[in-house]
Amino acid sequence: MLTLSLILLPIIAGLITLVIKGETAKTVALVFAFAELALGAYLYKSFVPDATSQFGVSYDWIHSAGIKFSVGVDGISLILVFLTTLMVPFIILSTFGAEYKNSSNLYALILFMQAALIGVFTAKDVFLFYFFFEAALIPIYFIAAIWGGENRIKVTFKFFVYTIFGSLFMLLALVYLYLLTPGTHSADINAIYQAADALDLSTQSYLFGAFFIAFAIKMPLFPFHTWQPDTYVEAPTAGTMLLSGIMLKMGVYGLIRFILPIVPLGVDQWGGIAILLSVIGIIYGSVIAIQQKDMKRLIAYSSFAHVGLMSAGIFSRNLEGIQGSLIQMLAHGINVVGLFFVVEIIERRAKSRELSLLGGITQTTPNLTVYFIILMLGSVALPLTNGFVGEFLLLKGVYEYNAWIGAVAGLTIILGAVYMLRMVQKSMFGITSKITEGFADLTFNEKAVLFPLSFLVIALGIAPNIFLKLTEPAVSQLLSIIK
Repeated sequence: MLTLSLILLPIIAGLITLVIKGETAKTVALVFAFAELALGAYLYKSFVPDATSQFGVSYDWIHSAGIKFSVGVDGISLILVFLTTLMVPFIILSTFGAEYKNSSNLYALILFMQAALIGVFTAKDVFLFYFFFEAALIPIYFIAAIWGGENRIKVTFKFFVYTIFGSLFMLLALVYLYLLTPGTHSADINAIYQAADALDLSTQSYLFGAFFIAFAIKMPLFPFHTWQPDTYVEAPTAGTMLLSGIMLKMGVYGLIRFILPIVPLGVDQWGGIAILLSVIGIIYGSVIAIQQKDMKRLIAYSSFAHVGLMSAGIFSRNLEGIQGSLIQMLAHGINVVGLFFVVEIIERRAKSRELSLLGGITQTTPNLTVYFIILMLGSVALPLTNGFVGEFLLLKGVYEYNAWIGAVAGLTIILGAVYMLRMVQKSMFGITSKITEGFADLTFNEKAVLFPLSFLVIALGIAPNIFLKLTEPAVSQLLSIIK
């Protein structure tokens, strides 16, 4: 029942928040979000580090079709469920310094999206997975369309069309596999795995293409990324945090949970192309990030580059690559949420995100400077930070797949340092500009967001095994299924 509670609590909380109006709504939403975090922490503490699915429940949903409401958690799911429960309270708390019209609706949508995300990461029925995969799109669409920037409608519509288009390919693939299951058919994910075993190379190649398009758009990967920068920039910061910190992980998770075990022959045939596209995305995203003048857009392209490395590690199909992608998803979620919040703080005070207009902020903001630099160092994978562990494992995994591709992918370390150090130098150091004179340091609420995130950057860098030991049995079993 614990897994089911993790899905139901945010839904109940969202409904309550909808009823409550005014300033009380955000406090209620925050309380429920921390209650969800407590459940997530209990799940982590209670989890037994083996390859089995735990805390599962299963109810008939569409009995005649063999479709069930079946959820559970294994090591791969655990790290993403924990990320979701961990980040949402800080995303909600980060909004306390801003004013939003009809704010109760905003907080309800955030909570509904949290429930859908946890549903994606725990679903053991493929049509339940698809249901939650699409359900997560609805709240973020309205968050971006209602509280976004000037071009929000055009940009959000493009995002919506892209993701729906990709998901249709996945639905067709799932229906095809479902019809291959014996008897009255079953949508259980293990039944789908078994049904796919007998498929030939040609069929698996088509299925690989269908799944890959859906997940590559959601992440996104090159060249399916064109919706991402504009959506990240136009969405309100809370929406951008949800998109970059958690939602893009649905696509990465899909690669691990669906593509690798269902179509291994398709991966043999096309995985090299997928890695090539991923590495192109790393270089392309990093080079574009270096040229950005808007801080929010810079971090958007940074996120795009990081996702490319996660994808390359997964398609390397070795323990280091997949383990690296899992720990990097957690680290990236922490870092990117913190960095987007720093940009939000700067924009609130200076009324601008343009690097050319900023400067000298550090002279009056010792607290902001320290937290900003810690989050930046985590993003560039400095040793003893959370980003180092994931990037090291990812690059090792890609290098084992192909040394030359690993060497090119390794440029992410150099290029990442260039654009992140440039952003910090131009915004925080140098001569104080007109718009940064008298720049105020962090408030209590802002410290309450940035201090825990900065602490996690260092803690996970020092002790990554607290998560790696939980994910390794499930990853090892996955690799045994593939081989």
